[in-house]
Amino acid sequence: MITPRTSAGFTRHKSLRTHCVEFARQWDMQLMVLPAILLILLFSYVPMYGVVMAFQDYKLGDFPGASQWVGLKQFQILFRDPNFGNMMRNTLAINGLKLLICFPAPILFAVLLNEIKVLPFKKTVQTISYLPHFISWVVAAKLMFDLFTPDNGAVNNALKSLGFIDRPIHFFGQAKYFWGMLIGTDIWKELGWNAIIFVAAITAIDADLYEAADIDGAGRYSKMWYVTVASIMPTIVLLLIFDIGWLLDANFDQIMMLTNQMGNAKLRSAADVIDTYVYRVGVKDARYSFGTAAGLFKSVISFVLLMSANATARKLGQPVLY
Repeated sequence: MITPRTSAGFTRHKSLRTHCVEFARQWDMQLMVLPAILLILLFSYVPMYGVVMAFQDYKLGDFPGASQWVGLKQFQILFRDPNFGNMMRNTLAINGLKLLICFPAPILFAVLLNEIKVLPFKKTVQTISYLPHFISWVVAAKLMFDLFTPDNGAVNNALKSLGFIDRPIHFFGQAKYFWGMLIGTDIWKELGWNAIIFVAAITAIDADLYEAADIDGAGRYSKMWYVTVASIMPTIVLLLIFDIGWLLDANFDQIMMLTNQMGNAKLRSAADVIDTYVYRVGVKDARYSFGTAAGLFKSVISFVLLMSANATARKLGQPVLY
């Protein structure tokens, strides 16, 4: 007589054998995946062992994991740092603004791009829009400095010619302009590239939906909202979950280049975020354990935000990560 426990064990054994057989049949395809798996293990999982440095007093030259254990000392130093409050404010404010402005911008661009019926013009606009993505932030920052410089820069000259200003504005020399410049340059550089996935989602919409909307008397804007946007909403929600998970992850390259590698002290009050703080204190000052603690703090908060956004989307009946 086969008991339920024996039956369940037999089922698991049969399932495992089936998977092994399938794996053996696809050995050539599995070999193709193997380099990617090894790459992820080597560069994503093996370095995670270094997290123990956050709880140790690591000195350069120590064997990994063999340094003096100090518990939560590094985190206490981090939270008591006078710069911690300003750093968190900048991180949350910059990424919050990007979430509110830079996230919906490519959605709007993709929807408007879909309304262009002249195909050659549509392709030209799309191509031009994502070309800045391939420019490094080193080059992009140099272009921005040249355009916005108060010494005969194109933007200042244009504003003076139109009568909006009397004297040049030092856009990259005053902290009050930095967040605006950060958001503006991010939209310019990444708008077209970020819109690609939304354009692809729009092309998958069934044309019958638009025809049905025409029959029901829907106008152009109604079709944009109730057909186009509604149809790509699962894609929007999924990408929004990812963006919320990266809420504490500011664009390190962008900030470093637009502040001359944090060399402009006037911008530090508005530009110093967790990533630049870890680089400045943890790497440049060789306080590796302290830098690891700051990075681990950011990772834990990001993980909590990601799981929270995922749980919220699940309750709302939207697509989730798992």
